Amino acid sequence: MSEKASYSVPALDKGLDILEALAVTQVPQTLTDLSRSLKRTPSELFRMLDVLERRAYISRDTISDAYSLTLKLYELAHTHSPVDQLLRTAAFPMRELAESIRESCHLSILHGPFLMVIAQAESPEPVRLSIEVGYRALPLTTASGKVLISMLDESERAQFLAADQTYAALNRSERRQLNADMAEIRRSGIYIAASTRRTGNDISCVIGNPRIGVLAALGVPLIPGGANDGKERRLAPLIQKCANQVTAALGLD
Repeated sequence: MSEKASYSVPALDKGLDILEALAVTQVPQTLTDLSRSLKRTPSELFRMLDVLERRAYISRDTISDAYSLTLKLYELAHTHSPVDQLLRTAAFPMRELAESIRESCHLSILHGPFLMVIAQAESPEPVRLSIEVGYRALPLTTASGKVLISMLDESERAQFLAADQTYAALNRSERRQLNADMAEIRRSGIYIAASTRRTGNDISCVIGNPRIGVLAALGVPLIPGGANDGKERRLAPLIQKCANQVTAALGLD
């Protein structure tokens, strides 16, 4: 299959550049500020700023003439549930993954103090592992739960662990090991571990961007003694590729 054609739309690029520039700044930006940061002339940006202001994507302070984002983008983004969008986006890649590796896979999120499975794609093999949609578990007893907790920001992670009953039962050595595991997960975005609920191993990868509250884990439980037993390191890149594909399709990085 040929690569997707790339088309240039300069006006659209300028508009998106302005919105992204305003999104990452802490204070309103004047035309001069934006011209400098975007390396474009004021005349290039002036008409686009006028259009964005008329469409209510940005507002201009009448005293300073500085621009800032309005809540319109927030409003548009929240007309669709992030979970619904995640389910739609992940459905086909998960089916392709299950078909290619011949293992079931599932999608999980944190729901209050629990890990909850929200989607599954079953292996085409007659003997397979299945996890029921809606299933809930204590996060630290699962590979996907550890991935999700690891990817929370430091303060959220500390708050979550302080209230978690599994963490409370760990001794000092076990907590040190957990912290080391979570640091590695944050570095690599993937976790391979022996299942705490059965024989065999589990693989889990992060999906989404925790900074904007879209976070899920793609998990693959491997059947002990099955065709992929002992091949976790070979499967890991395929699973991570699927997770990255879903994240990219969501427009996140």
